[in-house]
Amino acid sequence: MILALDVGNTQIYAGLFTTDNKMLASFRKNSKTGSSSDEVGIFLRSAIRENGFNPEDVKQIAICTVVPDVLYSIRGACKKYFDISPFVLQAGVKTGLKIKYRNPLEVGADRIANSIASSGIYPDKNLIIVDLGTATTFCAVSKDKEYLGGTIIAGLKISMEALESRTAKLPAVEIEEKHEALGRSTVESIQAGLYYGHLGQIREISQRLQAECFADDPPVVIGTGGFSHLFEKEKVFNRIIPDLVLKGLLVSLAMNTNMNINMNTKES
Repeated sequence: MILALDVGNTQIYAGLFTTDNKMLASFRKNSKTGSSSDEVGIFLRSAIRENGFNPEDVKQIAICTVVPDVLYSIRGACKKYFDISPFVLQAGVKTGLKIKYRNPLEVGADRIANSIASSGIYPDKNLIIVDLGTATTFCAVSKDKEYLGGTIIAGLKISMEALESRTAKLPAVEIEEKHEALGRSTVESIQAGLYYGHLGQIREISQRLQAECFADDPPVVIGTGGFSHLFEKEKVFNRIIPDLVLKGLLVSLAMNTNMNINMNTKES
């Protein structure tokens, strides 16, 4: 089995896979600077067992992270609790992409993983990938596997926390789908503003990226990340793929190791 870890600013998202890309289980843990390797390792082994699998069957671990301070502890956990030196998706590894950023080192590993997976699923299509996590990121990838660049905005949770922390009377609210822009209470007004404000940003930025990058050949717009299903009924995405970053990690692992991994990520 392969353990794939997407270490974000808020959570560690873990997926347990077979070598033919079948996901067996997934689980999450809050990510925070200062977590010890023991804390991370014990959690991973316990979560694997609680999902009905044997941690001893994990033969490879792949990591994608945008939180460098946490990487040391996770590497230690992999070595101590699995006796595995993990593969880390970082500068210098094979990705199959041509990075067109002015400084390729600035592109987040999660954005690279999303682009790798999307290019495998839609090998002959231009792509716009919208990842709704702590931040909401937009990536433009050409059918020639050129990573052209993208856009970054504050995510839904960051926006809500900013309202709560920087105002005297606005409370924290549950982020949820709304059917009306008109709020009839403070909570409803904040929820509607968060939902429709973010929806508007998704539509506007996606349209502008299409006009700037793919005017003659419309792209497939893919949604991913924890909040992507919130906008499923709004038809802003051609497809939602929640586990996109983990799938990209598996493909990158196959490119950079001698493991026999089925790299066919194309789905029906």
